[in-house]
Amino acid sequence: MQVEIAQLELRYAGLRILQPSRQARLAASLVREGQQTPALVVPAGEDRFVLIDGYQRVSALRQLGQDLVEVTVLDLGEVEALLMRFHLETTSRRTALEDAWLLRELSEVHGLGQQQLAVRLRRSKSWVSSRLGLIRALPVEAQEAVKRGRLPAHAAMKFLVPLARANGEHCARLVANLGREGVSVRQVESLYRAWRQGDAEQRERIVDHPRLFLKAEEAVVTADESEAEPDAAVRLLEALEGLAGHCGSVRKRVRAGKFARANPSGLRRLANGWHEVRLAFASLVMLMREEGLDVGPGDQDRDPAATS
Repeated sequence: MQVEIAQLELRYAGLRILQPSRQARLAASLVREGQQTPALVVPAGEDRFVLIDGYQRVSALRQLGQDLVEVTVLDLGEVEALLMRFHLETTSRRTALEDAWLLRELSEVHGLGQQQLAVRLRRSKSWVSSRLGLIRALPVEAQEAVKRGRLPAHAAMKFLVPLARANGEHCARLVANLGREGVSVRQVESLYRAWRQGDAEQRERIVDHPRLFLKAEEAVVTADESEAEPDAAVRLLEALEGLAGHCGSVRKRVRAGKFARANPSGLRRLANGWHEVRLAFASLVMLMREEGLDVGPGDQDRDPAATS
Protein backbone atom coordinates (compact mmCIF):
# COMPACT_ATOMS: atom_id res chain seq x y z
CA MET A 1 0.00 0.00 0.00
CA GLN A 2 1.00 3.64 -0.41
CA VAL A 3 1.03 6.19 2.38
CA GLU A 4 2.08 9.80 2.56
CA ILE A 5 5.60 10.35 3.79
CA ALA A 6 4.13 12.91 6.21
CA GLN A 7 2.30 10.03 7.94
CA LEU A 8 5.57 8.35 8.93
CA GLU A 9 7.24 8.72 12.31
CA LEU A 10 11.02 8.56 11.81
CA ARG A 11 11.93 7.77 15.39
CA TYR A 12 14.63 5.21 14.45
CA ALA A 13 16.54 7.34 11.94
CA GLY A 14 19.41 7.67 14.43
CA LEU A 15 20.10 3.93 14.36
CA ARG A 16 21.66 4.01 10.90
CA ILE A 17 24.66 5.69 9.26
CA LEU A 18 23.88 8.18 6.52
CA GLN A 19 25.37 7.01 3.22
CA PRO A 20 25.15 9.85 0.68
CA SER A 21 26.56 7.75 -2.18
CA ARG A 22 24.03 4.96 -1.58
CA GLN A 23 21.21 7.49 -1.33
CA ALA A 24 22.30 9.03 -4.64
CA ARG A 25 22.22 5.59 -6.30
CA LEU A 26 18.79 4.95 -4.81
CA ALA A 27 17.49 8.27 -6.11
CA ALA A 28 18.79 7.45 -9.60
CA SER A 29 17.15 4.01 -9.44
CA LEU A 30 13.86 5.52 -8.28
CA VAL A 31 13.87 7.90 -11.23
CA ARG A 32 14.55 5.06 -13.71
CA GLU A 33 12.45 2.24 -12.27
CA GLY A 34 10.29 3.60 -9.47
CA GLN A 35 10.22 2.12 -5.97
CA GLN A 36 10.87 -1.62 -6.22
CA THR A 37 11.12 -2.53 -2.51
CA PRO A 38 8.53 -1.35 0.03
CA ALA A 39 9.56 0.24 3.30
CA LEU A 40 8.61 -1.61 6.49
CA VAL A 41 6.33 0.12 8.98
CA VAL A 42 4.24 -0.69 12.04
CA PRO A 43 0.98 1.04 13.02
CA ALA A 44 1.23 3.99 15.41
CA GLY A 45 -2.34 5.12 15.86
CA GLU A 46 -4.86 6.47 13.38
CA ASP A 47 -3.25 7.14 9.98
CA ARG A 48 0.24 7.10 11.53
CA PHE A 49 3.07 4.62 11.04
CA VAL A 50 6.51 4.10 12.56
CA LEU A 51 9.18 3.54 9.92
CA ILE A 52 11.23 0.44 10.79
CA ASP A 53 13.25 -0.10 7.62
CA GLY A 54 13.68 2.01 4.49
CA TYR A 55 15.09 5.29 5.79
CA GLN A 56 17.41 5.73 2.80
CA ARG A 57 14.51 5.09 0.41
CA VAL A 58 12.25 7.59 2.15
CA SER A 59 15.04 10.19 2.19
CA ALA A 60 15.69 9.64 -1.53
CA LEU A 61 11.97 9.99 -2.32
CA ARG A 62 11.87 13.25 -0.36
CA GLN A 63 14.91 14.43 -2.26
CA LEU A 64 13.02 13.80 -5.50
CA GLY A 65 10.03 15.76 -4.24
CA GLN A 66 7.77 12.71 -3.86
CA ASP A 67 4.94 12.67 -1.32
CA LEU A 68 4.05 8.96 -1.36
CA VAL A 69 5.98 5.84 -0.38
CA GLU A 70 5.14 2.18 -0.89
CA VAL A 71 5.08 0.35 2.45
CA THR A 72 4.42 -3.05 3.97
CA VAL A 73 2.57 -2.77 7.27
CA LEU A 74 3.86 -5.34 9.76
CA ASP A 75 1.40 -6.84 12.23
CA LEU A 76 4.01 -6.55 14.99
CA GLY A 77 4.99 -4.30 17.86
CA GLU A 78 7.98 -2.01 17.48
CA VAL A 79 10.36 -4.27 19.42
CA GLU A 80 9.43 -7.35 17.42
CA ALA A 81 9.73 -5.40 14.17
CA LEU A 82 13.20 -4.09 15.09
CA LEU A 83 14.32 -7.60 16.00
CA MET A 84 12.93 -8.96 12.73
CA ARG A 85 14.85 -6.33 10.75
CA PHE A 86 18.04 -7.26 12.60
CA HIS A 87 17.68 -10.92 11.70
CA LEU A 88 16.74 -10.23 8.06
CA GLU A 89 19.78 -8.06 7.42
CA THR A 90 23.12 -9.58 6.55
CA THR A 91 25.93 -8.63 8.95
CA SER A 92 27.86 -7.06 6.04
CA ARG A 93 25.26 -4.29 5.89
CA ARG A 94 25.67 -3.29 9.53
CA THR A 95 28.56 -1.88 11.51
CA ALA A 96 29.25 -2.70 15.15
CA LEU A 97 28.20 0.85 16.03
CA GLU A 98 24.82 0.38 14.34
CA ASP A 99 24.39 -2.83 16.32
CA ALA A 100 25.24 -0.85 19.47
CA TRP A 101 22.71 1.91 18.73
CA LEU A 102 19.99 -0.71 18.25
CA LEU A 103 20.97 -2.42 21.51
CA ARG A 104 20.84 0.87 23.38
CA GLU A 105 17.41 1.65 21.93
CA LEU A 106 16.05 -1.76 22.91
CA SER A 107 17.63 -1.48 26.37
CA GLU A 108 16.99 2.14 27.37
CA VAL A 109 13.72 2.82 25.55
CA HIS A 110 12.09 -0.60 25.46
CA GLY A 111 13.48 -2.02 28.70
CA LEU A 112 15.22 -5.21 27.53
CA GLY A 113 18.08 -6.39 29.76
CA GLN A 114 21.38 -7.65 28.40
CA GLN A 115 20.43 -11.30 28.89
CA GLN A 116 17.14 -10.74 27.07
CA LEU A 117 18.95 -8.96 24.26
CA ALA A 118 21.40 -11.82 23.91
CA VAL A 119 18.60 -14.36 23.67
CA ARG A 120 16.37 -12.33 21.33
CA LEU A 121 19.25 -11.41 19.01
CA ARG A 122 20.78 -14.93 19.19
CA ARG A 123 24.10 -13.54 20.33
CA SER A 124 26.23 -14.07 23.43
CA LYS A 125 25.94 -11.78 26.42
CA SER A 126 29.59 -10.77 25.93
CA TRP A 127 28.74 -9.70 22.36
CA VAL A 128 25.98 -7.48 23.71
CA SER A 129 28.24 -6.08 26.42
CA SER A 130 31.12 -5.32 24.04
CA ARG A 131 28.83 -3.54 21.57
CA LEU A 132 27.31 -1.38 24.30
CA GLY A 133 30.82 -0.68 25.57
CA LEU A 134 31.67 0.98 22.26
CA ILE A 135 29.07 3.70 22.62
CA ARG A 136 29.63 4.13 26.34
CA ALA A 137 33.25 4.99 25.55
CA LEU A 138 32.76 6.99 22.35
CA PRO A 139 31.71 10.64 22.88
CA VAL A 140 28.39 11.78 21.44
CA GLU A 141 30.24 14.14 19.06
CA ALA A 142 32.08 11.20 17.49
CA GLN A 143 28.90 9.12 17.20
CA GLU A 144 27.08 11.97 15.47
CA ALA A 145 29.99 12.42 13.04
CA VAL A 146 29.73 8.71 12.18
CA LYS A 147 25.96 8.90 11.72
CA ARG A 148 26.31 11.85 9.34
CA GLY A 149 28.96 10.07 7.27
CA ARG A 150 31.80 12.46 8.14
CA LEU A 151 33.78 9.89 10.14
CA PRO A 152 34.25 6.25 9.04
CA ALA A 153 32.77 3.82 11.56
CA HIS A 154 35.89 1.62 11.33
CA ALA A 155 38.11 4.59 12.23
CA ALA A 156 35.90 5.50 15.18
CA MET A 157 35.95 1.97 16.57
CA LYS A 158 39.63 1.21 15.98
CA PHE A 159 41.23 4.54 16.90
CA LEU A 160 38.78 6.89 18.62
CA VAL A 161 37.42 4.36 21.11
CA PRO A 162 40.90 3.74 22.62
CA LEU A 163 41.58 7.48 22.51
CA ALA A 164 38.30 8.16 24.32
CA ARG A 165 39.07 5.54 26.95
CA ALA A 166 42.41 7.21 27.57
CA ASN A 167 41.10 10.79 27.44
CA GLY A 168 37.44 11.35 26.58
CA GLU A 169 37.73 15.13 26.60
CA HIS A 170 40.55 15.06 24.05
CA CYS A 171 38.55 12.70 21.82
CA ALA A 172 35.52 15.02 21.85
CA ARG A 173 37.67 18.07 21.08
CA LEU A 174 39.47 16.29 18.27
CA VAL A 175 36.21 15.35 16.55
CA ALA A 176 34.72 18.82 17.06
CA ASN A 177 37.80 20.51 15.61
CA LEU A 178 37.83 18.25 12.56
CA GLY A 179 34.71 20.16 11.52
CA ARG A 180 32.16 19.15 8.90
CA GLU A 181 34.63 17.98 6.27
CA GLY A 182 35.02 14.22 5.97
CA VAL A 183 38.09 12.38 7.17
CA SER A 184 39.62 9.06 6.08
CA VAL A 185 40.54 6.02 8.16
CA ARG A 186 44.22 6.68 7.40
CA GLN A 187 43.98 10.28 8.61
CA VAL A 188 42.29 9.25 11.88
CA GLU A 189 44.98 6.62 12.37
CA SER A 190 47.69 9.27 11.86
CA LEU A 191 46.07 11.58 14.39
CA TYR A 192 45.70 8.81 16.97
CA ARG A 193 49.25 7.55 16.46
CA ALA A 194 50.69 11.05 16.82
CA TRP A 195 48.54 11.76 19.90
CA ARG A 196 49.64 8.51 21.53
CA GLN A 197 53.32 9.20 20.88
CA GLY A 198 53.25 12.92 21.70
CA ASP A 199 53.89 14.70 24.98
CA ALA A 200 51.24 16.79 26.76
CA GLU A 201 51.90 19.92 24.70
CA GLN A 202 51.88 18.05 21.40
CA ARG A 203 48.64 16.30 22.30
CA GLU A 204 46.96 19.63 23.02
CA ARG A 205 48.05 20.99 19.64
CA ILE A 206 46.86 17.88 17.82
CA VAL A 207 43.34 17.90 19.32
CA ASP A 208 42.99 21.67 18.89
CA HIS A 209 44.29 21.79 15.30
CA PRO A 210 43.87 18.32 13.73
CA ARG A 211 43.47 19.65 10.19
CA LEU A 212 46.65 21.68 10.53
CA PHE A 213 48.50 18.60 11.80
CA LEU A 214 47.28 16.52 8.84
CA LYS A 215 48.30 19.25 6.42
CA ALA A 216 51.76 19.42 8.00
CA GLU A 217 52.13 15.64 7.91
CA GLU A 218 51.17 15.48 4.25
CA ALA A 219 53.81 18.11 3.51
CA VAL A 220 56.45 16.01 5.28
CA VAL A 221 55.41 12.52 4.16
CA THR A 222 54.74 12.62 0.42
CA ALA A 223 52.84 9.94 -1.43
CA ASP A 224 55.87 9.23 -3.61
CA GLU A 225 56.93 5.60 -3.16
CA SER A 226 60.20 5.96 -5.08
CA GLU A 227 62.37 6.17 -1.97
CA ALA A 228 64.05 2.91 -2.99
CA GLU A 229 66.06 4.72 -5.69
CA PRO A 230 69.86 4.60 -5.11
CA ASP A 231 70.14 8.36 -4.60
CA ALA A 232 67.15 8.63 -2.23
CA ALA A 233 69.41 8.92 0.84
CA VAL A 234 71.44 11.65 -0.87
CA ARG A 235 68.31 13.63 -1.69
CA LEU A 236 67.03 13.21 1.85
CA LEU A 237 70.36 14.44 3.23
CA GLU A 238 70.22 17.47 0.94
CA ALA A 239 66.69 18.21 2.13
CA LEU A 240 67.80 17.96 5.77
CA GLU A 241 70.75 20.26 5.11
CA GLY A 242 68.39 22.71 3.47
CA LEU A 243 66.11 22.52 6.51
CA ALA A 244 69.05 23.22 8.80
CA GLY A 245 70.01 26.18 6.63
CA HIS A 246 66.49 27.61 6.83
CA CYS A 247 66.55 27.23 10.62
CA GLY A 248 69.85 29.16 10.74
CA SER A 249 68.39 31.94 8.60
CA VAL A 250 65.33 32.24 10.85
CA ARG A 251 67.53 32.36 13.96
CA LYS A 252 69.53 35.27 12.50
CA ARG A 253 66.36 37.21 11.67
CA VAL A 254 64.88 36.65 15.12
CA ARG A 255 68.10 37.69 16.84
CA ALA A 256 68.26 40.80 14.69
CA GLY A 257 64.80 41.78 15.88
CA LYS A 258 63.20 41.62 12.43
CA PHE A 259 59.83 40.62 13.91
CA ALA A 260 59.77 43.54 16.38
CA ARG A 261 58.80 46.02 13.67
CA ALA A 262 55.80 43.99 12.53
CA ASN A 263 52.31 45.38 13.15
CA PRO A 264 49.75 43.37 15.22
CA SER A 265 48.36 41.70 12.08
CA GLY A 266 51.86 40.74 10.97
CA LEU A 267 52.67 39.35 14.41
CA ARG A 268 49.56 37.16 14.32
CA ARG A 269 50.58 35.79 10.92
CA LEU A 270 54.08 35.13 12.26
CA ALA A 271 52.62 33.31 15.27
CA ASN A 272 50.36 31.19 13.05
CA GLY A 273 53.26 30.40 10.72
CA TRP A 274 55.46 29.37 13.62
CA HIS A 275 52.67 27.18 15.01
CA GLU A 276 52.41 25.36 11.67
CA VAL A 277 56.18 24.87 11.54
CA ARG A 278 56.17 23.38 15.05
CA LEU A 279 53.47 20.91 14.06
CA ALA A 280 55.35 19.98 10.89
CA PHE A 281 58.59 19.52 12.81
CA ALA A 282 56.87 17.45 15.52
CA SER A 283 55.45 15.19 12.80
CA LEU A 284 58.92 14.89 11.21
CA VAL A 285 60.53 13.99 14.55
CA MET A 286 57.94 11.25 15.15
CA LEU A 287 58.45 9.85 11.65
CA MET A 288 62.27 9.84 11.95
CA ARG A 289 61.93 8.09 15.31
CA GLU A 290 59.66 5.43 13.81
CA GLU A 291 62.13 4.86 10.96
CA GLY A 292 65.09 4.55 13.36
CA LEU A 293 66.74 7.74 12.08
CA ASP A 294 66.44 9.82 15.25
CA VAL A 295 70.06 9.29 16.30
CA GLY A 296 72.30 11.60 18.33
CA PRO A 297 75.79 12.90 17.49
CA GLY A 298 77.45 9.92 19.18
CA ASP A 299 75.34 7.38 17.34
CA GLN A 300 76.31 8.01 13.70
CA ASP A 301 78.31 4.81 13.41
CA ARG A 302 75.47 2.65 14.71
CA ASP A 303 73.02 0.86 12.49
CA PRO A 304 69.91 3.12 12.52
CA ALA A 305 67.68 0.04 12.74
CA ALA A 306 69.19 -0.72 16.13
CA THR A 307 67.57 2.41 17.59
CA SER A 308 64.04 1.46 16.65
